[in-house]
Amino acid sequence: MSAPTTPLLATPLNGLHLELGARMVPFAGYSMPVQYPSGLVAEHHHTRNAAGLFDVSHMGQLRLVGTDAAAAFETLIPVDVIGLPAGKQRYGLLLTDEGTIIDDLMFVNRGAPSAAGPSQGASAPPGGSDPRTAGERGGQEIFVIVNGACKVGDIAHIQARIGQRCAVTPMPERALLALQGPLAVTALARLVPGVKKLVFMTGAAFDWNGADLFITRSGYTGEDGFEISVHNDQAEALARALLAQPEVKPIGLGARNSLRLEAGLCLYGNDIDTTTTPVEAALNWAMQKVRRTGGARAGGFPGADKVLGQLDGTLPLARVRVGLVARERVPVREHVKLENMDGQIVGEVTSGLLSPTLNQPVAIAYVEPDYAVVGTELFAMVRGKPVPMEVTATPFVPTRYHRG
Repeated sequence: MSAPTTPLLATPLNGLHLELGARMVPFAGYSMPVQYPSGLVAEHHHTRNAAGLFDVSHMGQLRLVGTDAAAAFETLIPVDVIGLPAGKQRYGLLLTDEGTIIDDLMFVNRGAPSAAGPSQGASAPPGGSDPRTAGERGGQEIFVIVNGACKVGDIAHIQARIGQRCAVTPMPERALLALQGPLAVTALARLVPGVKKLVFMTGAAFDWNGADLFITRSGYTGEDGFEISVHNDQAEALARALLAQPEVKPIGLGARNSLRLEAGLCLYGNDIDTTTTPVEAALNWAMQKVRRTGGARAGGFPGADKVLGQLDGTLPLARVRVGLVARERVPVREHVKLENMDGQIVGEVTSGLLSPTLNQPVAIAYVEPDYAVVGTELFAMVRGKPVPMEVTATPFVPTRYHRG
């Protein structure tokens, strides 16, 4: 007798996905659209050329509020939180005490916390009483987005570590939509004209037909685009309004994966996890100078001795993340072993597929440091056949973020 399975959760857009003919699959505990009738490759190209709408409501949203919120959060990640200006967004990494990656995340300094809620203005209602505590009124609000498969553990970890220093409030009442592609700004600006003022890795609160939105100019495709936090009750209306724009089509998880891989972005659970450190994962760029050895606030995060030792070169690396391009048109997928010229195993692929944009196989892999130099030839063993691959810089497809 098989054990009972946990029912899949549904996002607020589940009915819309079914109406649009999506093929639904289990993902991070949710029933999610992997593709629509046009198919993965068409969806991929549409996002690169116009604008694609993704349902990413499975992601976890939370807010950290209090006078000590930024300083508290900075104790959990090897990233500059205290120095992040209001309205700016940053990539971060939650670490174990051994310096390995619990999850990667995005966070925004929302500035002074709101009396009316996470996506309203930052002042009390005119003439009304302010429901915020003294700590909240004098403090900061940090808006955090974490991966769907990790969100329960992430929130528990954050609550346990810093819940005494600031309020840690999950936001399950909020959906999250991603509008990505070079024409995303054209489509979204018809509904929310103010979004044109945003540049890459900034965010602000907006109103649409009485719905409060929090929008960041960011995403997971390498293209210009936006992520939009909206209340569950207004999510479907907003999605339909966006899909009514001539530039926009719905896009599933399949194309989301191929787009992010072309952009050289890590997928948690494949390319990074609790067996990898930020330095092994080649995420050195995500750790600002102020948190590194010699910086004003060096260390002080979980696993700092190991991470900083690897950054400084005093601790050796056993492996490092690289990009690979195949010289033959044979897709190379995760878990495929990599061999050197002598047939010795020197690495393993963690993500790989046939790039729709380049029409050639690309992959992300971990290899021994001696084989991480761009131009190095390796061989992926696909069904017993060696496929020649070359170590290359990422992204595989140039990014087109709007930096102003």
